[in-house]
Amino acid sequence: MEQEKQKRLRALPAVHEVVSRLDLEAEFSPFLTNERQLPRLTQGVRQVLQRAREQVTRNSINSTSFDEFESSLWPWILNELRRELTGAEFNLRRVINATGVVLHTNCGRALLAPEVARFVAEQAERYSNLELNIETGARGSRYVHVEELLCRLTGAEAAMVVNNNAAAVLLMMNTFAQGKEVIVSRGELVEVGGSFRIPEVLKAGGAKLVEVGSTNKTWLRDYELAIGPETALLLKVHTSNYRVEGFTHSVSGAELVELGEKRGLPVMEDLGSGSFFDGATLGFPIEPTIKQTIKAGLALVSFSGDKLLGGPQAGIIVGKKEHIKLLRANQLTRALRVDKLTLAALEGTLRLYENGGIDEIPVWRMLSAPLETLHKAASELVTALLANPKIAVELKEDVSQVGGGAWPTVELPTSVCAIRPIQGSVIELEAFLRLGTVAILSRIHKDWVLIDVRTLLSGDREDIVQRLREWGC
Repeated sequence: MEQEKQKRLRALPAVHEVVSRLDLEAEFSPFLTNERQLPRLTQGVRQVLQRAREQVTRNSINSTSFDEFESSLWPWILNELRRELTGAEFNLRRVINATGVVLHTNCGRALLAPEVARFVAEQAERYSNLELNIETGARGSRYVHVEELLCRLTGAEAAMVVNNNAAAVLLMMNTFAQGKEVIVSRGELVEVGGSFRIPEVLKAGGAKLVEVGSTNKTWLRDYELAIGPETALLLKVHTSNYRVEGFTHSVSGAELVELGEKRGLPVMEDLGSGSFFDGATLGFPIEPTIKQTIKAGLALVSFSGDKLLGGPQAGIIVGKKEHIKLLRANQLTRALRVDKLTLAALEGTLRLYENGGIDEIPVWRMLSAPLETLHKAASELVTALLANPKIAVELKEDVSQVGGGAWPTVELPTSVCAIRPIQGSVIELEAFLRLGTVAILSRIHKDWVLIDVRTLLSGDREDIVQRLREWGC
């Protein structure tokens, strides 16, 4: 079989041979005659031939004869090259998330509701009143488009938006604690995605970090004893992306507010993946909603827009009017401000919440998907794949993840389509799915490639079936 494999590898043409032969194919003429497109054509040929080599190497036993392989090779190359060249020329492209991780950081986290996406597209291709007061004709503020909505939904006096939650914390520290001390529990010094750590963000904002308590236990007296003449504020960081369980104790925001009022210090909280919706109604662990956090009396609360909120990447800051006013006056605000597309996506998402359209927000629709619905969808995918002789398929029960640092200990029961290649390994199959024209992200568990239907969208199932038809070709 090794000799057969080598024979097929030798039959693959060189890049220059493919490019020369394309002279006979009229559809590729625009690429051959355009100096700017020719390098793209050459690169496309290299990628197609590399895929051919990988497929030959992967299949230790081939179901076709050498003559059949040789005769089908050129049509296959042409078809693959068409797909390579007619696809989008952009680096950002569509990915099918079959991992079951709803807030998949590598795949862009929260999906926008279709209605919101249409609104963003409209704002993208037309002029808007981003910083225009239509009534007066004078320049306006970009924050007014979402501030009133945020205040109604959270109960805060004022609100503003920057480009992510780390930027929100940075701005708060730079505005209120530059060169001064910020007291925070040692057990809340979290690291977020990409190795960005809360202590480093505080230092970048010019604040001097004062750690109190221990990893598992911090008491109110720890904060009180640490307050000195250089203390600017008390900071609480919600540990949304990990859990310390067992012998623990932490101080609530309300307790810190009471202490802050006694000592004349504002209390601020980084809520991380904050939510307007109480997930406990769906059986999730109890997490403070943004409205509950604001009700405790904190001066400022920051949270992400693209996690449990289900909107665009943004750092949202809500709180007392006097504090928000000072944030807006900070020169960093311009460097951290959001653009019209982010504001459009955020406004559209907030209006869904205000109108009670929680089911229209993809994040919550996926998180709350009934098990029977998932079982039916997985069964249909299994049925669609049973006719494929090159793979074994089974329906299995498994668990999905919330992702994005939210509810890290929660496992969501789900149904998956489990696939195993008749020839080759599951590692090769996973790579084959991922390296298609549309990347299909799956996961491997116990020698099966799992397709979790929880995170599949309309049209994804058909693309998965089609891609698996190409396995072993």
